[in-house]
Amino acid sequence: MTHWLIKAATAVALALPAVALPTFAMALEGPELFPGEAALYEAAKKEGMVVSFDTGPIWANWGEQFKAFQKRYPGVEIVYNDIGSAQTVVALDKSRNRPQADTAYYFAGSALDAAAKDVVAPFQPVNLDKLVPEFKQADGKWFTIHTLSPALLINKNLVKNPPKSWADLLKPEYKNTVVYLDPRSTGQGQVVAIATAYANGGSIDNVKPGIDYLEKLHKAGNVLRTVGTTPYAQFLKGEIPILIGYENDGLKAKYKDGMGDAVEVVIPAEGTVAAPYAISLVKNGPNPNAGKLWLNFIMSADGQARFAEGYVRPSVPGVDLPASVAAQMPAIKATPLDVAKASAKKAEIDQLWAKQVLGN
Repeated sequence: MTHWLIKAATAVALALPAVALPTFAMALEGPELFPGEAALYEAAKKEGMVVSFDTGPIWANWGEQFKAFQKRYPGVEIVYNDIGSAQTVVALDKSRNRPQADTAYYFAGSALDAAAKDVVAPFQPVNLDKLVPEFKQADGKWFTIHTLSPALLINKNLVKNPPKSWADLLKPEYKNTVVYLDPRSTGQGQVVAIATAYANGGSIDNVKPGIDYLEKLHKAGNVLRTVGTTPYAQFLKGEIPILIGYENDGLKAKYKDGMGDAVEVVIPAEGTVAAPYAISLVKNGPNPNAGKLWLNFIMSADGQARFAEGYVRPSVPGVDLPASVAAQMPAIKATPLDVAKASAKKAEIDQLWAKQVLGN
């Protein structure tokens, strides 16, 4: 039984009594992954643990990140939970007087909430300066570690001539084939609406072209249905011809979950958007040095490349992808999503979509 990974089902389960932990005199293998790594590791060993909220091991390759972190830093345990972005902010807020987490991971929209509630601390990890402005708060209270982009996930057993663009999707041959998520109740649906806005001459500041496009898609009879939760299982079962979903789900279906060549993952020719997933150092967390070590590790070139093995796109530009996935994740045209503006546009997207698509 491995001892390095302890799953905490609730925040309460993380409130463990302090125990004496052994110290290790081991030096780091090879060169430093970032400046000051060795000194920070020594400080982190004295704390002995890092508590990482909302990093479930089967998502975004977190499990392999845990293993690599433990191998490089013996004596610094990883404790995690998997409670969801919004619930993570709630948990941080409730425990603000006695924080239990050291780091918190979430969709960047929730990171904005955490920063507004003052439960996260400024931190400048390695490579922060390389991130585009949309992917970080200036003072480092949150920063993007990977992105997800809407794509066309196509079951070639059901669709013989896969579309290559958003415009293609309007063709009569795709009648009753398209499934996508309701933008009123899902973050992914909001991101899809914004992606189609950019693809049709709009932007985050002008979302109506995206809603106009979705209205045309429905009026053409090409939408099979919209859904309120990600229908990945139904896609795997062969029940959905074309899913407008995140690229990483299509790549997982193709390379990990058994669909193989039956799946084609298409980034539309007009482009897509890159939705940021972020992480923060928790304000007054119990193990600040271990938290900083963990954040630097996943923002290093080594950590960023490991995310790609989970089929999510590294946020730091110019990172060399592992040979095992480089061919599977070619370069894409994706506009960085400004989550602050996206949050401000949610009500407008909801209202326009309900009016134009549903007639409400």
